[in-house]
Amino acid sequence: MNVFSATKPAAVLTFRFDDVVAKAKELAAQSFQDSKATAPDFLFKATYDQWRDIRFETEKSLWRSEKLPFEVQFFHLGFLYDRPVKINVVDAKGVEPVTFSTDLFNYGANDFKAKLPDNMGFAGFRLHYPINRKDYRDEVAVFLGASYFRAVGKNMGYGLSARGLAIDTALDSGEEFPYFKEYWLVKPSPKDKEMVVYALLDSVSLSGAYKFIVRPGEATLIKVEATIFRRREVGKLGIAPLTSMFLYAENTNQRPIDDFRPEIHDSDGLLIADGTGEIIWRPLVNPKRLLVNAFQLTNPKGFGLLQRDLDFDHYQDLEAAMTSGPASGSHRSASGARAGSS
Repeated sequence: MNVFSATKPAAVLTFRFDDVVAKAKELAAQSFQDSKATAPDFLFKATYDQWRDIRFETEKSLWRSEKLPFEVQFFHLGFLYDRPVKINVVDAKGVEPVTFSTDLFNYGANDFKAKLPDNMGFAGFRLHYPINRKDYRDEVAVFLGASYFRAVGKNMGYGLSARGLAIDTALDSGEEFPYFKEYWLVKPSPKDKEMVVYALLDSVSLSGAYKFIVRPGEATLIKVEATIFRRREVGKLGIAPLTSMFLYAENTNQRPIDDFRPEIHDSDGLLIADGTGEIIWRPLVNPKRLLVNAFQLTNPKGFGLLQRDLDFDHYQDLEAAMTSGPASGSHRSASGARAGSS
């Protein structure tokens, strides 16, 4: 059974995936131009906690006043996030950009607001939907940093992150990180249970067009369609890459002497379902040297990074609940500031 809609409402057909494909093709025909931010340098010298203290004003969420099933909140540039992304809304009227303003954010203890221009752009965005209660729109998906995106199901916390594409991972030449430079958010109708997001990806070696259909639920599903255009040859192209934070676990003896936590990770193993019915579980480790595991499978049914251990006593981290580490917890988990295996 296909849980995704076969068609989109006529009101939002003013902009299609083919339009993004055309933009990606045109981009690939040009030389790569890195779109680093021209914002004040102090933003990118800010600590993680300073950046975290910049919070979006909830009451100014996109579509909140219209009481649509989905709302959108935006992330501020700063810390590691030095590439502004352009965000557009697609509706019956056409395509309209979302304008950045410092008035959309509470800067907390930071004295940044008066020093910032009003044309910087955003770092990314998150989708909100009433996944746990009908009267509250939870954060269900985040698109932030490079080509990272992540989602949660009902009563779940963030764990791994997906990426739009991986280029030359674990090669001597070094890994290349493509990034989404522009998004188009298709405005949902009042009864929609899924939301469409288009994205334009760019990198030194290639460009790409992406279509995401996000359907929150008991298990939140994201259907991804992509078209890639190469500027040059790529040594290793990774489709559907996953990344998760892992420092150490109970099966390793790597705990720093100054850390009280028995384990620090967002995932503790790789789970693979083979087409033959075999289930493979490979515990994660944090080796001193590069370690690559390869699996040759026939018609695999699925794979993913999983956190099997849910015993709080094994983590003892009050801020991040069961899972712990530098990128865990609710707001922190969305940061993408991750360490460990991919």
